Amino acid sequence: MAVSSVTPSVERRAGVLVLVRHGESEFNKQDRFTGLKDPPLTTNGVREAIDAGRTLQTKGFHCDIAFTSKLKRAQQSLQLILRELHARSVPVFDDAALNERNYGELAGLTRDAARARWGEVQVHKWRRSYDAAPPGGESLAMTAARTLPFFDERIRPLLAAGKRVLIVAHGNSVRSIVMSLDRLTPEQIVNVSFATGTILIYRLDVLGMIVERTEIPVSRHA
Repeated sequence: MAVSSVTPSVERRAGVLVLVRHGESEFNKQDRFTGLKDPPLTTNGVREAIDAGRTLQTKGFHCDIAFTSKLKRAQQSLQLILRELHARSVPVFDDAALNERNYGELAGLTRDAARARWGEVQVHKWRRSYDAAPPGGESLAMTAARTLPFFDERIRPLLAAGKRVLIVAHGNSVRSIVMSLDRLTPEQIVNVSFATGTILIYRLDVLGMIVERTEIPVSRHA
């Protein structure tokens, strides 16, 4: 964890951002591309979300405001986390800007079925590259084009005001935000992914500079 070089008065006003990828969904369990499909959480996904909430609670995180996508797996995860934080009364906003990337013709297909149709190399390129979009879908760059303006307009001012913000979203919407916060290049983001239930905690000063960054992997259940 990085040591802050900002003054104590600025640190006290620093905002806290928590990013959580939703718990395991039915499509995650079946190894299917999900995108804008809307499957619910599995039993394990419910546990992952509860564990995320308990982890944040033990770390003393207090939520002032929360954001999520329009998709039920993220919304359900958020409610479970807020329950563990005893924060069900905090304002919650859902927005399509935080939706998972649109996987187009891949959505609903298993990884194996997609590889059989388009080939392993092409499917890997669609999954992991920055600017390659599957047929009828979005690239990570296209996802970032909607996610980052929302983040800059809605979230950054809250952090600058010292608010503690929780965002529960999806693998690629989280990746796009992390790419901006961590100042990663398109080449670097290719190697970054987050398992369901992963927690990332950022503490930012009033200038938007990162004071601390912590990544907490998901707790896996047998």
